[in-house]
Amino acid sequence: MGNIRPSFIKTRAIRLLEIYPDKFTKDFDTNKQLVTEFTDVDNKRMRNWIAGYITRYIQRRTD
Repeated sequence: MGNIRPSFIKTRAIRLLEIYPDKFTKDFDTNKQLVTEFTDVDNKRMRNWIAGYITRYIQRRTD
């Protein structure tokens, strides 16, 4: 069983990947810093959700 994320997390993450396709990596901590830099998310949990979804999305895409 995997994690089911809300659609607003997915849409923000995919939009970030479309705008900055070469910036994000498979590393969660790097992605977390980039999400903080590129968005105005002030909630730590939401930032981690977005960074986690980006990390998993990139891992699935490159495997």
